[in-house]
Amino acid sequence: MTDLDARLRAITDMLMAEAREAGGRHEYDGRIQDLSPDGVRAGLDRLGHGDLPADPHDAEHVKVFEESLRVQFGELELHRRNPLLHLSNLELAGYDRDYGPEEERAAARAAHLALWPEAVECAVASLDRVAAPVAQSLLGAVKGLAAGVSDDAALQAHGRLVAHVERAAAEGDPDAALGGEALARLMGAGEGLPVDLGRLAERADAERDRLTALLTESCEKLGHGGRPPLDVVRELVRDHPGPDGVIEAARVGTERAIAFTREKDLVPYHDGECLVGLAPESRRWAMAMMSWNCPGEPEGPSWYHITPPDPSWPEQEQEEWLEVFSATTLPAINVHEVAPGHFSHARALRRAPSDVRRLLQSAAFIEGWAHYAEELCVEEGFAPDDPRFEIGVWVEALIRVTRLACAIGVHTGQMTVEEGARRFASDTHLAGPAALSEARRASFDPTYGRYTWGKLLILDLRERARKEWGAGFSVQRFHKALLDLGAPPLGLIDAVL
Repeated sequence: MTDLDARLRAITDMLMAEAREAGGRHEYDGRIQDLSPDGVRAGLDRLGHGDLPADPHDAEHVKVFEESLRVQFGELELHRRNPLLHLSNLELAGYDRDYGPEEERAAARAAHLALWPEAVECAVASLDRVAAPVAQSLLGAVKGLAAGVSDDAALQAHGRLVAHVERAAAEGDPDAALGGEALARLMGAGEGLPVDLGRLAERADAERDRLTALLTESCEKLGHGGRPPLDVVRELVRDHPGPDGVIEAARVGTERAIAFTREKDLVPYHDGECLVGLAPESRRWAMAMMSWNCPGEPEGPSWYHITPPDPSWPEQEQEEWLEVFSATTLPAINVHEVAPGHFSHARALRRAPSDVRRLLQSAAFIEGWAHYAEELCVEEGFAPDDPRFEIGVWVEALIRVTRLACAIGVHTGQMTVEEGARRFASDTHLAGPAALSEARRASFDPTYGRYTWGKLLILDLRERARKEWGAGFSVQRFHKALLDLGAPPLGLIDAVL
């Protein structure tokens, strides 16, 4: 693992959980970030000192991340508004990954857990502006943080954090909106480009209309012409394996996605091992997720973690959970999480030519790339004889684009969470509690439209490359140039041209 220069270290010190979990910087194992008001101010003061990288692109990459941190913690003070930042700081699940000897990971976990009382004190000192809807949406996650924890001091500290968030849920500001200007600053600073929320909302509507038309065409291929396509989808997702079959279904689908990606040569690197298995207990809030072999770690397997429904749940909840693993939707999730999505991206990240590109990862690029990978597979002819694959891609995309519209609506005050839930119910196959859960996520994850935003800008750039490169264009050349940048802010991706 390379030594980091002072300028980059100041950034990763303010992104400690991400640097450890996604970058593989395990010098942060057993440590917590000081998210107290004084600690955040000190971290901001350390930014920007020292030389920029000699590479012009990397220098801009660094400056974008510094500005993003100043906006998040300085201008918007999200550490005072959002418990999610503190949950990431306390999170122990990363030590379940097999990135090193078990005894070393166990010791690091114990050291991290011993710091919970200190971290909770910092959290309680900071979290004085938590809106009630944010607290209500995150209360379950806050309580679940202690699953598997038996240390008395840690549990007592955890209880203080739960009580603090419960008070915010009961007494906090009923309005969770950041405001349009703040949302535009948050999104734009993080990606190094100006954001016009009005134009972005219009583009989200246009993308919804495009996807709805594609979904209608794909449903007609199944002989369901004339029926409302979302009704067709609600019927299709009932075809799924039982709880005992979901991991095997994902394993088979993973092998197929990797083989297709290699056959079409869709990404620069086709090596590495991707294992499929049950998510660790600490990660079972997620139905499916990639835990990749990080750039800062020795060569090792990546894990595609799958979570079947808990047998103790009510039957209806188990059924809704299993619908995610349907023969229509699981294949799209496989290509997103594995190949040519996150797993393939991780293999390229390990070869990125600098610490900046390996470590400073734009979430909008990461999710935008994986979401782009789904539509790419339709274009390249994955499962050409089964329209359910493309139906699954359009269905997932409709959920993602509705997130973008909902985030803009909720945080500009043009839409309540309940109105957002109604939009999910009208524009996607989700209904009831599932639609409401998606809408509520906007309150505490205001940039969760990043999937669609990233995908659209990658598609825009690909069209520019197609025109500018002419006969020299190929998707292979485009993908290699793009992934050589690591996981860049969206405002810097045109460097490929």
